[in-house]
Amino acid sequence: MEFMRLIQHRYSVREYKPDPIDPMVLQQALEAARLAPTAANRQPFRLIVIHTASKREELNRIYARDWFIHAPIVICACGIPEQGWVRADGKSYIDVDIAIVMDHLSLAAADLGLGTCWIASFDVGAVREILNIPENVEPLIFMTVGYPADEIGEKERKPLSELINYELWE
Repeated sequence: MEFMRLIQHRYSVREYKPDPIDPMVLQQALEAARLAPTAANRQPFRLIVIHTASKREELNRIYARDWFIHAPIVICACGIPEQGWVRADGKSYIDVDIAIVMDHLSLAAADLGLGTCWIASFDVGAVREILNIPENVEPLIFMTVGYPADEIGEKERKPLSELINYELWE
């Protein structure tokens, strides 16, 4: 798909068909995540791919929304802070790295006919327990993945003139 059309088409899907995802299609989306640029190319992340069919009860403890557990795949993106790049003033770029990785995954999925939705509001304690995440790893984002059963709604975005400054903050 042509890129501008792709980003206009991509939306946060909250209703999924029960159809399983072809493993090769999923692999392509995951490859896009692997190829995402990260600060100093450190790739300080791990993705946990979860097939929801047999884990709905546990996933409901993580995020209690029906559409979350009805997507055929849920991916948990975890950052590994000790592997991440840190700016001279101490600012860690782990959140930025994970956002880039998940954006690549989301756009590749859309290009492959899949829908996705980012989830940042979840029970971290339940995630750690259910997915066996060690203390030195930070679960940052969940993403549902599947074939959309809903349709894109109208996207409201601010005009470019409200978002861009040139040369200075004005």
